[in-house]
Amino acid sequence: MAIGAFVEGGGSGYSGRVTPFVVLSCIVAGSGGILFGYDLGISGGVTSMEPFLKKFFPDVYHQMKGDKKKVSNYCRFDSELLTVFTSSLYIAGLVATLVASSVTRRFGRRASILIGGSVFVAGSVFGGAAVNIYMLILNRVLLGIGLGFTNQSIPLYLSEMAPPQHRGAINNGFELCISIGILIANLINYGVDKIEGGWGWRISLSMAAVPAAFLTVGALFLPETPSFVIQRSGDVDSARALLQRLRGTAAVHKELEDLVMASEVSKTIRHPLRNMLRRRYRPQLVIAVLVPLFNQVTGINVINFYAPVMFRTIGLRESASLMSAVVTRVCATAANVVAMAVVDRLGRRRLLLVGGVQMLVSQVMVGAILAGKFREHGEEMEKEYAYLVLSVMCVFVAGFAWSWGPLTYLVPAEICPLEVRSAGQSIVIAVIFLLTFLIGQTFLAMLCHLKFATFFLFAACLCVMTLFVFFFLPETKQLPMEQMDQLWRTHWFWKRIVGDSPQQQVVELHHHHQRSSSE
Repeated sequence: MAIGAFVEGGGSGYSGRVTPFVVLSCIVAGSGGILFGYDLGISGGVTSMEPFLKKFFPDVYHQMKGDKKKVSNYCRFDSELLTVFTSSLYIAGLVATLVASSVTRRFGRRASILIGGSVFVAGSVFGGAAVNIYMLILNRVLLGIGLGFTNQSIPLYLSEMAPPQHRGAINNGFELCISIGILIANLINYGVDKIEGGWGWRISLSMAAVPAAFLTVGALFLPETPSFVIQRSGDVDSARALLQRLRGTAAVHKELEDLVMASEVSKTIRHPLRNMLRRRYRPQLVIAVLVPLFNQVTGINVINFYAPVMFRTIGLRESASLMSAVVTRVCATAANVVAMAVVDRLGRRRLLLVGGVQMLVSQVMVGAILAGKFREHGEEMEKEYAYLVLSVMCVFVAGFAWSWGPLTYLVPAEICPLEVRSAGQSIVIAVIFLLTFLIGQTFLAMLCHLKFATFFLFAACLCVMTLFVFFFLPETKQLPMEQMDQLWRTHWFWKRIVGDSPQQQVVELHHHHQRSSSE
């Protein structure tokens, strides 16, 4: 059966709309994205503040203030200790998300959200009160554990709560919250930079407790998803009542039936992470690994947590570099809103392709400007070209924000069947954290050694990932998560690899029992 016919023929057969109950639940859960975004934005800002550098990273401070004829402009912030501060969070998150997979599967999506929010609050306290580098690193490790749990569970929660026809927009709300979190962080960094006495960075680091507290308290009142209710207890009546409340209609039989069948399959899988290696889950595994990997090699985290540092490198002063980070984030936030409006109409593939080309052109332009106008020694780049780089970076972050940013969380979450969904999301977040750590740990050294060619390297990666989407990623818009199996058995490449999935076997067995009963 062709996917187009499958969707159009009554679509999923599901009834319902986006109810206020769904909206409120998703707002609370999606606020976890603010945690991730705030941390991404705050670290780059404080590491460009001179009082912070002078207290914790004096070598970087003196290197930044040193003789411009002796130190390459590309190398002024190159410091292993500085990159350990920025990237240590992601190693902690990598370990935490693998633990979160079991917690989410056994105890529910809400349990992981609660754990993540609570640990994040504790980490924020250590950041604001830090008096030495060890307290700073502890702050980063605790934040990483919190993000490991929330980033693993929240995209699952949003995807399972949303009606299929609006799943893209609701799930993209998580990326919008990330963007808002980065914007808030950039605005706070810009504001506290003016505080006399040089202690404004403490406000920046401790304010992370505010969104974390909101998420933690709000999670106490969140309902579990219908999928988990059935998976945990098999209580179909409770799941039906919850579905009716979520969808605003009593006609939820078809969706409930699909959830029950998906739960039957999930009970046959005891080791989800191990089962992801089986042939029948090969498409999901490949996409769960490559999509977040491609997300990171776009170069987006150069902007997310090194934007102020990079803008200072090319010649903007401390205040101007912080404001430049604000400007790029405003562009990204606006693009996130556009993505939410169009993702369920235009589809995932089209946005990924357009965004990929847009980012590719932007990276080539930045590399070319730096190659032609940025001198390695002596005075920094002329202000006109520095602001041209800023303009191109705005185009870049907009392309990311309506394509690879939100869809990295949406596509893997919606293509994985229930029995491996938690494991698949853990793989996604683990890859994101691992690559974020590696890029965070190496970017300043890459910039120092490769110079402008760093941006051409990101452009080459963007070319590869855009070709991957064109040839190997099927469209998933408006297709129910419990019926995604249709994609692989009709796709020109993946149909050669997968046979009948366990879910398809259960469906056929169910239909056989129905025919037997009628006879």
